[in-house]
Amino acid sequence: MEKYGYIRVSSKDQNPERQILAMKQEEIKKENIYMDKISGSNFDRPAYKNLIKKIREGDILVIKSIDRLGRNYNEILEQWRFIVKKKKADIKVIDMPLLDTDYRNSNLMGVFIADLVLQILAYVAETERVFIRQRQAEGIAIAKMNGTRFGRNRINLPDNFEECYYDWKNGKTTLRQSAEKAKMSNSTFFRRCKELDEKNCFK
Repeated sequence: MEKYGYIRVSSKDQNPERQILAMKQEEIKKENIYMDKISGSNFDRPAYKNLIKKIREGDILVIKSIDRLGRNYNEILEQWRFIVKKKKADIKVIDMPLLDTDYRNSNLMGVFIADLVLQILAYVAETERVFIRQRQAEGIAIAKMNGTRFGRNRINLPDNFEECYYDWKNGKTTLRQSAEKAKMSNSTFFRRCKELDEKNCFK
């Protein structure tokens, strides 16, 4: 039986010392500690992939907290089941003992209890994501009702825009020459010309 530790921080600016200390207190060998400095949005992480290749039946994976394993609870559930049920290894979450599947050291039905708790956490996390999206949508709708505009502010047209537009439309100048005269980029000048064309169509 081997004991492995997994550490994850979201970026190079975050300090992993607290997690490293926790692994030392668990008496995990230095060579068995794997660390990723990357987002937890998915499991496409180099150190994690190497760790999974190492884990064998009967081994124990230790993490400080469930969010160090990942942020997406659906993917956490998938990985959890892969480690516990396919690999037949155990997982210990230091900050949440109820997620400890190593029932050899407990009177609880470890795997069942841990799976149940994880399902609840996944449901709560997904529900919160739905509520956040709903609150954002409601906030945007209220803001729009109050006259708030979203997106980049449109640049006011220069005073000579129509003159430049008609010079280009009548073939007196090229698009680039007219854009330069209007002090606009070629793409912006062309886009605003198209808007004016559409506006004129409905007059």
